[in-house]
Amino acid sequence: MGNFTFEEMNLMCIYNTGSRIGLIDALTEMRGYLTPEETELWDLTDSTLDKLCTMTDEDFTELGLYPDFDQ
Repeated sequence: MGNFTFEEMNLMCIYNTGSRIGLIDALTEMRGYLTPEETELWDLTDSTLDKLCTMTDEDFTELGLYPDFDQ
């Protein structure tokens, strides 16, 4: 399973649709709205997508993508 950073986990919580494929689709769609100046978010989205594409659906369900409001 990909070792996601804190920022990647937060991005996935925001765009989580409940499935790995749905999240990949949502992040891919969002990426299409980024401007060339948004390089940090572009890179974050790319690294998150790369990790999501290499994991299984079973691994995805183990992530427990719920925002941690205590941090």
